[in-house]
Formats: sequence, structure tokens, C-alpha cells
Amino acid sequence: MHEEIKRVFSLQQAKWPQLARLGASERIERLIRVDRYLRDERNLTELYQAMYKDLHKPEVEVIATEVGVVQAQISHVKKNLANWMKPRKVPTPLPLIGTSSRVMYEPRGVVLIMSPWNFPLNLSLVPLVYAIAAGNAVMLKPSEISAHTSAFIRRMMEELFHESEVAVFEGDATVASSLLEQPFNHIFFTGSPKVGKIVMTAAARHLSGVTLELGGKSPAIIDETADISRIARRAAWAKSVNNGQTCITPDYLLIHDSIREPFVREFGAAVQQLYDPEGCGIRHSSDYCRIVSDTHFKRLRSLYEDALSRGANVLLGGEFDGSDRFISPTLLGGITWDMDIMNEEIFGPLLPVITYTDRTEARDMIRRLPSPLTMYIASRDQGNIDFFMNSMSAGGTVINDYMLGYSNPALPFGGINNSGIGRSLGLHCFAGFSNERSVIHRRWGSLSMIHPPYNERVLKLIKTMYRWM
Repeated sequence: MHEEIKRVFSLQQAKWPQLARLGASERIERLIRVDRYLRDERNLTELYQAMYKDLHKPEVEVIATEVGVVQAQISHVKKNLANWMKPRKVPTPLPLIGTSSRVMYEPRGVVLIMSPWNFPLNLSLVPLVYAIAAGNAVMLKPSEISAHTSAFIRRMMEELFHESEVAVFEGDATVASSLLEQPFNHIFFTGSPKVGKIVMTAAARHLSGVTLELGGKSPAIIDETADISRIARRAAWAKSVNNGQTCITPDYLLIHDSIREPFVREFGAAVQQLYDPEGCGIRHSSDYCRIVSDTHFKRLRSLYEDALSRGANVLLGGEFDGSDRFISPTLLGGITWDMDIMNEEIFGPLLPVITYTDRTEARDMIRRLPSPLTMYIASRDQGNIDFFMNSMSAGGTVINDYMLGYSNPALPFGGINNSGIGRSLGLHCFAGFSNERSVIHRRWGSLSMIHPPYNERVLKLIKTMYRWM
């Protein structure tokens, strides 16, 4: 495999200068191939089967959280790419009078995309769309954990592109390690902070650019003014969709002590309405996903049992079935900060509930952890909203709803330090896969008046020029 990776990398190095010269219409034509493939019912049927085998994902979620997201991004690129590719004029300062300045976007070259298993199509193809739009050649490494969907992606790319433009490499960590030995111009990685550090270390050996879409513990603040019924239903859906295996799902609740009990009741009622309206048990719902692997199931059970052993109590749920990798939506109270569940990203349907009595107390709790990918605020008090917004930093913030941070391509998506480096979606992702090249063009005049030999006249001229900037 190592030699095959080197062969394809060399092939793409030779090819990408041609891709760099493609116009907007030619790049869009490549994206239309992807779009058409995903609209073919035969291909969709194959994808439904693959994602059901990997995650027990229902068809509605395949469209809403995977295929539809990719198609929405393609649509956005089609509308904007020609404008993005144009050189962007910038102002000229007084000392550079006689010149014009602009920024040109040129492709980085050969890029590596390493995608995760939780939204295996979406998080593989969305960065691919922007890498192609920027004029790059792409090597894609989807996760071996969602093996059936990864195989679908490989077959899809082999049908749509020559390997000199897009190549997919399936396999485990040894394949990822071999890929990371290559001197890519840019690496786009989505996954955990732990693996993100490994990717960044490998990139540093070649001074490759990186975009790291990581995760962490995203807090969901619910204050005493929130619409409890409405926000509980939204939170129940957000924590249950894809079985909680989402980087932007709420990772713990910080809820005002005065509304904890009614919130728990409303949350339980919402889970019942969403996944067990007939009273047959959530495990029988065709709309409820499963944990992706036995390893991840055991890790979640370990987090749960560690919490209980340290004094946590079950407020809702707590059902586990290893034979089916089933875990019910579960709320845990009595949480303390020394529990494992508060020291790593959960990535499952377990939701710690922590109460607070004063907003400064909630602020101080959130500050105990690294800046999150997303912060959620549920409140009808603008003063509280402003307080939380201005007191803490986060990659993104959603107010009075959940899971919307990845939905608007006009907004940058990404984290801060431990939760990520760089931004994706829309122009921000196009720019991330591009070299922003600065160009200064002198059309008349010169700076000869400030060349040596220096004297009082030159000094006075320099001072005057910069005083009026």
C-alpha cells in the first residue's frame, strides 16, 4: 500500500498544475458529477444499505444529514465560485501611491482529506467539494470504522474521477500513517483532538498546511427564562440524532436549578414522542441509530459505569444492549468534574446534567474546560445571552436551538485550539484550500525620493507620508 500511495501522490503532483488552470465552469462540471451521482436512485439505495449497516441510519437522516448537506454545499459553490475565483482588489496606502493591490486565490496543490465515521459521506464529500472548487488534486482517506460507506465512496470516486484528480484509500491506521508521510500541500482532518495532534505533528515535518475540525465538550446552557417544553424537545432530538455521535451535539447541560425537574420531565416526554410513540420501546424504533462499533459501545458503557460508581444517578434512560449496540437516550445527574464523562468527548446518547444557581457560576464551570466547538444558549433574557456570549469563547454559538452550526455555508465552521484550527464551509473553506497570493502592481511613480543617501528632506518626507496614512 505504501508504494501505491507514493505512486498516486506522484501522479497527482504532475496533474494538479493542469487543474489549477481550470476555469469556474470546468470545476463546477466536476461537482455536478458528484451531485448527479447522489441523485441516482440506484446509487442512493446502495448508500442507504451501506449506512444502515454501519450506523443503523434511517433513510431520512441519510438525506437530511448526509446527502442533502453535500448537495446544498455544491449548490452554494455553483452560485459563488466564479466570484470567489476573481482577484480581489484591496485599498492602496499612501506610501504605495502609483500601485494597485489585489489578492489572487490559487490552489494549494495536492491535498489530503481524512474523514471520520460518524457522518462518513457528509464529512468526506463536503471538504472534497471545496478542494475541487479551489483547483486541487485530492487524496481521500475515509474511516475504516464505517467500512461499508467508505467502500461506497471509493466506488463512487473511481467512477467519477481519474485517480490523478481524486483517489480514495481505504484501510486502518497504517494506511493513514503512510499517507501522512507524503509532503501534502494541505491536510484537512476531521476527528478527535487526540488524533488531530498526530496529524499536526506529521504535517509539521513537511510544513504542510492544516485544517483541523475537532470536537471537545460543547456546553448547553439553559437558563431560568428558557421555553422549557420547546428547548427540551430540541435538545432531545439533538442528543439522539445519529445516536449522539456528532461533534456538535450538546455534550453536557448547564441548567438553572429552578427548572431542572420540569426540564427532565419534558425531555423524557420528547424522547417518547420522537422515538417511542406507540410505547413499544425505543430499541424497536426504525428512526433510532446505533453505536458504530463494539469498541465505541464499550467505551460509552465505561463512561456510564464510572459516573455511577462516583455518585451519579440516572434521571432518564440507562438502557444498554451490547448485542445490538443499543444505548437509550440517557440523562445523568449528580455529576462531578472528576468523572471520566466530564473529561472526554462523549460521542453517544449520554447527557450529563449539571445545575447552577447564578450565571457567573455557570460561566466558571465552562471555563474549566478548553474552548468548545459550539456553545448553546437557551434563554429569553438578552442580558443573559450577552453575558454568556461575552464571557467565553467558542468556535460557534447557537441560541435557542441546537445543531445549526454546520447548516449555513455563509458562516465559517470550526473550533478554537483544542476544538479545531481553521474554518470550513463556503468561502472560508474555499480560501482554506487556496493560497491567498498577494500582488502589488506598480503602474506609475516610484519610491526613489526616499532612497539613500538619507537627509533631513527624506526624513521629513517619510514622517509626512506615514502621518497621513
